[in-house]
Amino acid sequence: MTQMIHAPGRPSWRLRLPTHLALVAALAVRILPERHRMRVRLALAGTVRRLPPAEPDRVAELYAAVVACQPRWWRGQIDCKERSLATVLAAALTGRRCHLVLGARPLPTAFHAWVASADGTHVGNEEAGGADHPWTPVHTAP
Repeated sequence: MTQMIHAPGRPSWRLRLPTHLALVAALAVRILPERHRMRVRLALAGTVRRLPPAEPDRVAELYAAVVACQPRWWRGQIDCKERSLATVLAAALTGRRCHLVLGARPLPTAFHAWVASADGTHVGNEEAGGADHPWTPVHTAP
């Protein structure tokens, strides 16, 4: 069963431009051939390595802004990989860094992506049944 994600209210003006730019970049990666997508996602997430870390509240605010700012021209669903990458890129465009986390769980078998702040606070991992069946981080970038 797919869990519906409801968009929060519109984000503030200072977050809209970086969020929209980051979403366009994350959705452009989705257009690439499937064999190149994950490599490009990890390379983009690795470019923020030298930026100062973002506060957990800021990461949660950026994630909510990404969820709220789905472009009207994109008719499909934006998956967890695109939302997480867009959050990392939006944080980078505001001069901060957060981590892209890829995880899995054994039963029911599934994969998921979310973001984490520098202190380890996870944002977006409660989606897709993460509260009932916790996700195990497999890879963190950067």
